[in-house]
Amino acid sequence: MLSTIKHKFISLLQLILVLIYIIFEELIWEGIAHPIYRYVHSLKILQKVEEKLHGVNRYVILVIFLVMLVAVEAFGLYAGYLFVSGQVVLGLSIYLMKIPIAAFTFWMFRVTEDKLMKFGWFKWLYDLVLRLIDWLKSLDIYISTMALLKKIKEKIRTFRIKHFSKESPFVTKIKHLYKTIKTSLSNK
Repeated sequence: MLSTIKHKFISLLQLILVLIYIIFEELIWEGIAHPIYRYVHSLKILQKVEEKLHGVNRYVILVIFLVMLVAVEAFGLYAGYLFVSGQVVLGLSIYLMKIPIAAFTFWMFRVTEDKLMKFGWFKWLYDLVLRLIDWLKSLDIYISTMALLKKIKEKIRTFRIKHFSKESPFVTKIKHLYKTIKTSLSNK
């Protein structure tokens, strides 16, 4: 009995971790932050900043990166607190405001990764995070959840194409209805 409870508890923890990771990876990173990161990366002014960063001392880079990372995480935690305490709009607003800062922080990490990895403890932590992500992605619950999400995405895509493409029967009927209403209103 105790081992069954323990197994269910561990499975629940794994599910929570997987869901949190999927929400951050699929929705927030892929849907919002990554496009912002690509935009930030394409800015000409930041290309000049990137060149300058290569000449900056690695300790200065570390301090700047850690301050930005701590600020981004603090915003995220505060937004979560507001969200849970019932101030959903304010929490969501703060969370959305932190996304560009997070994208910039990720950009800075990518640009200065070689300098940051010279710190043994930093490289160890980074490798640990990557191993944790690999472990999470190897869990059966992650694999089955991602397979289910893939099916749902495909159904949504098929539905969207079937009902909302330019030549779908649904769109054709809506256009015809619009024209009919417009004609009848203009005749009055």
